[in-house]
Amino acid sequence: MWDEEEANSLYWNGFFGSPLGVEKPRGKFSAPLILDFFEGLYLARKGRLRAFSGTKELSPEELMRIASSRIEGFGEKYAVYEDLRERGFVVIPAIKYGAHFMVYEKGPGLEHAPYLVRVVGEGEGLQAEDVIAFGRLATSVRKVAVYAVVGKGKISYVGLKWFP
Repeated sequence: MWDEEEANSLYWNGFFGSPLGVEKPRGKFSAPLILDFFEGLYLARKGRLRAFSGTKELSPEELMRIASSRIEGFGEKYAVYEDLRERGFVVIPAIKYGAHFMVYEKGPGLEHAPYLVRVVGEGEGLQAEDVIAFGRLATSVRKVAVYAVVGKGKISYVGLKWFP
């Protein structure tokens, strides 16, 4: 998003996107805003964003199709993103933590994110080593490891907490 006023409005009213070249915004920024597919689709569905490819406006359905062709399991991951946003959480990408999403109750800069979320499909097998690694990683950065299990139109959340 190139318009700085619009970029600031989206960022500061829901913490959507990431200002280009600004690691931790503390106030109004002068930079374009980068949105990922999850944020873009969510905002388009809410009528808060219009996406274009060149001069052609893309519908939310077209955005979903494009994102699904580029991100494995996009539909399930998007369902979790949308569910968490609708519950009032701030959701950002968490690939650097080995998770799909980092989830805040208030927002970045206001608190440390208490949760790391990995999305899995119902019936998808999990290896013990993966669960242990995810739990240890989340604990090392002081977050709760959460699996979001998606299946048959519902999402179940399972949190892992390590005992000392």
